[in-house]
Amino acid sequence: MATQHILQVSELTKKVRFILESELNTLWLTGEISNFIAASSGHWYLSLKDKKAQVRCAMFKGNNRRVRIKPINGQQVLVRAKVSLYEPRGDFQLIIEHMEDAGTGLLQQQYEQLKAKLAAEGLFNHSLKKPLPKHISTVGVITSPTGAAIKDIITVLQRRNPSITVIIYPTLVQGKEAAPQIAQAIEQANIDQMCDLLIVGRGGGSLEDLWCFNEEQVVRAIYHSKIPVISAVGHEIDTTLSDYAADIRAATPSAGAELVSQDQQETLKNIQQLTLRLISAFNHHYQKARQYSKALNYRLSLTEPKQKILQQQQQLDNLTLRLRQIITYKLAEKKQKPQQLSQQLLQLTPSKAITFNQQQLAQLQQRLVKACTHTFTIKSTKFVNLVEQLQLVSPLATIARGYSVTRDHNKRIISSVRQVNPDDNISIQVSDGIINAKVL
Repeated sequence: MATQHILQVSELTKKVRFILESELNTLWLTGEISNFIAASSGHWYLSLKDKKAQVRCAMFKGNNRRVRIKPINGQQVLVRAKVSLYEPRGDFQLIIEHMEDAGTGLLQQQYEQLKAKLAAEGLFNHSLKKPLPKHISTVGVITSPTGAAIKDIITVLQRRNPSITVIIYPTLVQGKEAAPQIAQAIEQANIDQMCDLLIVGRGGGSLEDLWCFNEEQVVRAIYHSKIPVISAVGHEIDTTLSDYAADIRAATPSAGAELVSQDQQETLKNIQQLTLRLISAFNHHYQKARQYSKALNYRLSLTEPKQKILQQQQQLDNLTLRLRQIITYKLAEKKQKPQQLSQQLLQLTPSKAITFNQQQLAQLQQRLVKACTHTFTIKSTKFVNLVEQLQLVSPLATIARGYSVTRDHNKRIISSVRQVNPDDNISIQVSDGIINAKVL
């Protein structure tokens, strides 16, 4: 601890950003746009994701002005970006320099990746290019037998040098099956050893149409060919990897035929070769100068105020976005508060309790009336039964049939003559009244 330097957080993030930017440099990346934000400062902020991961990205207004597409969430794009770190938060992010739709962009990316790979292996090395033969008697043409390219080549050869024999190796020049056929035709021509030169090509088309001439197996077949190869693919503006691997590139199939049928103009050939070497050297020095310029720009960006301003603008955009989100949330919360209070008040209002109690009271009244009616019915029935039973044992019924009940002066019933004496007062109850009498 005493000898080891203890980093501040800002020092750590600065070191990590320097390592990321210096080691990874510029890369190509494809993914789906999400969380896209066009800030008021003109910068764009978004995430690129696939099914397993996502990464934050920023594209500053100086670069996004050149973008031809309008980014939307869910769009698949291809971007060229520099790996960096947003120091204030320590967030890993990409600084996008270029963006395009992923459809054409993926093919272009594959083209650039394969071009770099094959160039690194030396397949495009100009020092290995074979010169055209001085005396050409037989030309092998590898193309579609029904296309416009073969017609143009034959027409030019017949016009310029009818003595040249043409051997056609028919192949497809478009689609998935084209590349294997073209590679096999080049190999077959080398096995036959009947041609002084090979012309490989077709007419113009889109990048997808010409893609078979960018396939690795075709490029390697051209590179390994012992017979000199002229690549004559498409129009003047079309450039395929076959053009880089071939010994000579012709702008069109007709131009390839003109190169073959020229009257051995050594000066023109030397000029063409020197031009290609000059272009290659220029491109090589240009790429080195560009890389050196990028390195200097990066070193300058570490101390340049513009970098700090961009970071501060990005931080301001982030804070502005967070502030807007908080204000929106608070406003929504305040708007919901009266509704919540109204719902609580509705739940606590006495009208509901009164209505509920009234309903219960009505139910209890119905139950009470029903219970009273039921009880009255039961009691009435019981009373009738008791009356009937009472009538069965009542002395009044007996009296009504002609009998009477005699009682002494104490109202006790006399059932024997031994209970009375002469001159005792007695009462005799009959059905319609009482007879007072005296014992004789």
